[in-house]
Amino acid sequence: MSRNKLVVAEPQAPNHLDIVSVIAGLRSAREQWRTAHLRHAELGTHGFPSRRALDRIVASLGAALFPLRLGPPELNPANEDAFVEATLEQALSQLGAQVRLNLIYANRETTPAETEAQVNRIIAAFAAALPALRASLDSDVQAAYLGDPAARSVDEVLLCYPCIIAVVHYRIAHELYRLGAPLVARIITEIANSRTGIDIHPGATIGHSFFIDHGTGVVIGETAVIGNRVRLYQAVTLGAKSFPSEADGRLTKGIARHPIVEDDVVIYAGATILGRVTIGMGSVIGGNVWITDDVSPFTTVSLSIADLSRTDNSDCPDGPPDGRAR
Repeated sequence: MSRNKLVVAEPQAPNHLDIVSVIAGLRSAREQWRTAHLRHAELGTHGFPSRRALDRIVASLGAALFPLRLGPPELNPANEDAFVEATLEQALSQLGAQVRLNLIYANRETTPAETEAQVNRIIAAFAAALPALRASLDSDVQAAYLGDPAARSVDEVLLCYPCIIAVVHYRIAHELYRLGAPLVARIITEIANSRTGIDIHPGATIGHSFFIDHGTGVVIGETAVIGNRVRLYQAVTLGAKSFPSEADGRLTKGIARHPIVEDDVVIYAGATILGRVTIGMGSVIGGNVWITDDVSPFTTVSLSIADLSRTDNSDCPDGPPDGRAR
């Protein structure tokens, strides 16, 4: 009795497809972009920081920062130092490789020796900053626990809250941005953005005890400055009001164009604050308001049916009203 054999045919290109012409056309498009538009030229002839690699690196750094919660389940206080040491050795080495690609991409004139010296400096400074970074994250976790009546423990906050995912990525990225690896930093925060819907530019400056309740749709721009014990709700935008241009039409880079939010401010869902304005300490910004002017300290800004009202709370014996939604 014979058996039929299954024969798998090799995939064939459709008869009407001229793949050689397609490849040639794509090559031509690349060359045109790289030569005709020099101000947008792709820098670096090979190599580029890897989003996938950086995702793994940040996961390892998170495990080193919070080993008993974000590390493997078999860890205990007796062996967590050994785990942290091994994890950091691997993660920092891998991070150095990504920083190296960032530096080569950004500056083709630097010699290999100069690049290597920069990589070593950045990684050493980043490693030295990790204890302070852990302390900042502890304050963020504590702020979320204290600020949300639904939170049953700080462990629940660390493991479950999207704002903590975003803030862990931001605080790691901010250090790298500050130390001179902006592309690596931007990729790290965009990884968090894709997972949480919380868009924090790594150039923003954010104080301790920072809490974003719910979080989806929050946008914090590159030059925003946020003080201590600030709480935001979902869909808050700290953005730019306008974009000055150079004579050739390019947008001016690096100017301060995002809000300053001072200590102990609460900003409710859907509020939009644009431009280099200052929201004074202790203020409460109501939901769905649109702000393009400074707000004095201890002020409540709210949107009524017909108008925008501002109430001075500086004489309140207990300070500004509690910002938690009731």
